[in-house]
Amino acid sequence: MTETTQVAVIGGGVVGCSVLYHLTKLGWSDVMLIERSELTSGSTWHAAGGFHTLNGDTNMAALQGYTIRLYRELEELTGMSCGLHHVGGITLADNRDRFDMLLAERAKHRFMGLETQIVGPDEIRQIAPITNTDGILGALYDPLDGHLDPSGTTHAYAKAARMGGATIKTHCKVTATLQRPDGTWTVQTEDGDIHAEHIVNAGGLWAREVAAMAGVYLPLHPMEHQYIVTDDVPEIYDRDTEHPHVMDPAGESYLRQEGRGLCIGFYEQPCKPWAVDGTSWEFGHELLPDDLDKIEDSIAFAYKRFPVLERAGVKSVIHGPFTFAPDGNPLVGPVPGLSNYWSACGVMAGFSQGGGVGLTLAQWMIGGEPDRDVTAMDVARFPRWLTQEFTRPKVIENYQKRFSVAYPNEELPAARGLRRTPMYDLFDAMGAVWGAQYGLEVPNYFATGDEPRFETPSFRRSNAWDATRREVKAVREAVGINETHNFGKYEVTGADARACLDRIMAGRIPKPGRVSLTPMLSPKGKLIGDFTVSCLSDTRFLLTASYGAQDVHMRWFDKHLSGDVHVENMSDRRTGFQIAGPKALEVLKAAARTLPDLRFLDVAEVDVGMTPCIIQRVSYTGDLGFEIYCDPMYQRGLWDTLWQAGQPHGMRPFGMRAMMSLRLDRFFGSWLSEFSPDYTPGETGMDRFINWSKEVDFIGRSASEAERQQGANRQLVTFAVDADDADVHGYEPVWIDGKVRGFCTSGGYSHHTDTSMALALVPADWDGDSAEIEILGQMRPATRMRQPVFDPDGARLRA
Repeated sequence: MTETTQVAVIGGGVVGCSVLYHLTKLGWSDVMLIERSELTSGSTWHAAGGFHTLNGDTNMAALQGYTIRLYRELEELTGMSCGLHHVGGITLADNRDRFDMLLAERAKHRFMGLETQIVGPDEIRQIAPITNTDGILGALYDPLDGHLDPSGTTHAYAKAARMGGATIKTHCKVTATLQRPDGTWTVQTEDGDIHAEHIVNAGGLWAREVAAMAGVYLPLHPMEHQYIVTDDVPEIYDRDTEHPHVMDPAGESYLRQEGRGLCIGFYEQPCKPWAVDGTSWEFGHELLPDDLDKIEDSIAFAYKRFPVLERAGVKSVIHGPFTFAPDGNPLVGPVPGLSNYWSACGVMAGFSQGGGVGLTLAQWMIGGEPDRDVTAMDVARFPRWLTQEFTRPKVIENYQKRFSVAYPNEELPAARGLRRTPMYDLFDAMGAVWGAQYGLEVPNYFATGDEPRFETPSFRRSNAWDATRREVKAVREAVGINETHNFGKYEVTGADARACLDRIMAGRIPKPGRVSLTPMLSPKGKLIGDFTVSCLSDTRFLLTASYGAQDVHMRWFDKHLSGDVHVENMSDRRTGFQIAGPKALEVLKAAARTLPDLRFLDVAEVDVGMTPCIIQRVSYTGDLGFEIYCDPMYQRGLWDTLWQAGQPHGMRPFGMRAMMSLRLDRFFGSWLSEFSPDYTPGETGMDRFINWSKEVDFIGRSASEAERQQGANRQLVTFAVDADDADVHGYEPVWIDGKVRGFCTSGGYSHHTDTSMALALVPADWDGDSAEIEILGQMRPATRMRQPVFDPDGARLRA
């Protein structure tokens, strides 16, 4: 007889049990967890059990803070112990870059309300006296750090879920997942079929195999990980209080007290991927054979940092696998291409993140969207074309860089060069210094002469400064050219295309031959897209947005577009160039013999040389400019035409570093900086693009109208910053009248005006002019800018 349930959670580790508990907590009681063995089988049972809030993404840090606070609640609810040890922890910095990173993290924590602090070597020796501070500049101290009992915590989640009505089936192996015509699922198990409305893949080490049952690939890979537990250490057991955690990035290690001794684990460089060809269903509560050779160098370094280790015997070695995504963050949310299929996988820091993952997924499933921006762990942040052979080197790279400095301008080398446009070899010969966006090679800048062909990662102004400045000057004084390959592009066609777009877009849907800018909103009125909509006819529209949000946006379109309408992702099947600057129109007239009179925000189909193109008059540089799109087969021919026409006018190529400087001149926001699912139209100024008068109940209308009536709590403003050698990158706190009243969303340097600039969210009722922005621990004076520093009235843009 087939059982039925609203949700079938597959996997009984800490994450699966957290998802199950949070579903009941938010009101769904007809939920079931299915585990092939015992709860905690896989990687949960042998985890070191540490937890911390430190994370480069502020939303991830907030969810980790939620997870840590949740444990007391679980204990009170269930009467079970999670084995909590709130001992605090320090992260050491042995060089300037590491210390800069900690200063930047501490600054973020100020507006997040986290009570971390920067401490010097003397304080480090008081907090963690077994630490050798030779060569240490300082550390970040977090009082919330600690560790717990992995098994007890998992069973506490499970008991709390059962108290909320959930069912847990152990020793029940899932053998297949089959979607029914109505979108629900048949989960086949060794004990019979289960009919579920929703499936949650919380398979942990087996997440790849569970996903394959549904015909999808999740970019995950298990890695071998090893930690050591020592015999008794007098310096530890003679203490009156438990020794705090110490993370030593230089030694790629983490250390904590374990009973009367110590536990130390390593993220070693000679690491090893595990189960390359798949995880055996027979694996469960086993450990891997000891492999001390691969951590030999790490142990030697640890002996110098913590000399007591050299005198301590080894009680046990724990060597087991756990699972990573390519960037180390979890894979959470609705899986693109499937209905009612959810991911809760790749949670390598399960006891720091498991509670937040469970809460996020439950909010998403029950309420339709999570309460905060979870882009950093959205399963759709990775493209569908990813393969196992691409995933593995990225996972290895991430493991090796687990404790490395994370620079704001860093370009990682693993699995690069796979996706290139027809311009790659030509641009490479022109000196392109490459970055990667969503797996695509993108020029950051073009080096000429003795300019560096590698940008040095830094929290401060990089060695790309001169090249970027030269490219900005070329655009503002003559004309620049770059590719449009790193835009997300969609073609929407059909008799119902206009009506459907009117319902999912908050702004005006343009008439034929015109372009509009519009936000796309969630039901709660949060920004989930920043779109350019171009109308070629009443049944054919072109949409452009963030290249990295392709699967996020396609997932939204698939869910909300219906009727006689077809959406096609053209992101890699339509490319071309942007030309911008005061000479851009002259170049285009020379290249296209029959160029129509294109006003600002016009779109037309035009032959440029021999190439059939779509041209729209709009530019993210804020200058007179055009986006010119074509089939990739024509791109080199189009380049030849534009480049030849542009040389008499001083045309030069420019990259993303110059683009991000140019947009500051016009106060233009950027997706996932100024515009994200954390923010609303009213806060960010995007409400000016909402078509309040249209007679359509567009998604998010009621929420955005309520905000319009009540007023937003925050406003997006721009500052000129009296910076030194470091500019704003994002999340730096804004101090007003001696208090943290806001934070920066992004910033940089305007080479056109020689101004360091920052965009920031501050209270809506603030109308002052002076503030301070904390950059790398220094308070820098900031002056509010009331109008754009380039073309403030838009005369050149619209000329």
